Amino acid sequence: MKIAVFGSGGVGGYIGGRLAQAGNDVTFVARKKHLGAIIANGLQVKSINGDFLVNPAKATDHPEEIGTVDLVLCCVKSWQVSEVADEIRLLVGSETVVMPIQNGVEAHTTLSQAIGAKSIVPGLCKMISMVEAPGIICHAGVEPYLSFGELDGHLSSRVDEVAKVFADTQGLTVNVTQNILQELWLKFMLIAPWSGLGALTRSPIGVFRSLDETRGLLLKSIREVFDVALAIGVDIAEKNVESIINFMDQLPPDGTASMQRDIMEGRPSELNEQCGAVVRYGEKGGVQTPVNRFIYYSLLPLERKARGEISF
Repeated sequence: MKIAVFGSGGVGGYIGGRLAQAGNDVTFVARKKHLGAIIANGLQVKSINGDFLVNPAKATDHPEEIGTVDLVLCCVKSWQVSEVADEIRLLVGSETVVMPIQNGVEAHTTLSQAIGAKSIVPGLCKMISMVEAPGIICHAGVEPYLSFGELDGHLSSRVDEVAKVFADTQGLTVNVTQNILQELWLKFMLIAPWSGLGALTRSPIGVFRSLDETRGLLLKSIREVFDVALAIGVDIAEKNVESIINFMDQLPPDGTASMQRDIMEGRPSELNEQCGAVVRYGEKGGVQTPVNRFIYYSLLPLERKARGEISF
């Protein structure tokens, strides 16, 4: 299968690397030093499941050179989705599947509005992975999990074809779901509280989930996201709250979320698409979100500084 990976960071680099390892025609869209390192030395992946190297690796910062592909994996940050939509459109033919794999619950809508809903198959990924250095991806924790499916729930032939390609990859558990919206919100219940509280406390998850005071905030934040999902009509059950908490308690104690790392390192982040989205959807559904609102507002100055909108 001919595949383009937009955003070759922790998620895109790992998944795209596994697809290339399995023999697919994969081109990585990357930028600057990361691009140069991939072209010069291949894509190196360090993983708790075993290291591997894709060399040579096809990579470019001119996606228009790639041509029409069978599958586009959109793995940029959530706030960058609208920025790359025009470039993605250049790769889309009548049979192309575009799969957004972002933290948050809005990426598929953003892409649908930009390039048309017909091509979009929403997806999500669970893993702790990051760019360690240019050309080097570090998968540091959580067994990689990818889930995707048609938004209307039907089991389409195109989803089946994509699933067959992923079935031949190593180091990745793949699930085809008939309720991708539910899965997106279940992950959102995990990632938004983790990202927000991690960024606010500047501590790994093992710290703030263990202290009574911050654990209390964490549980309230999770509950708020659950209440918001219910209010806007997402098919989600009470038992999911406990499942999310149990999953969080099993995460590596030194684990950090990507949004948290971006904020701590002074980079633009997914704050608006995570904590901000909880607040926005809460207002839409008539649900109070005081903990997530406090976290969002508290982190806004750092976010606006990172974007050059204010200085201090």
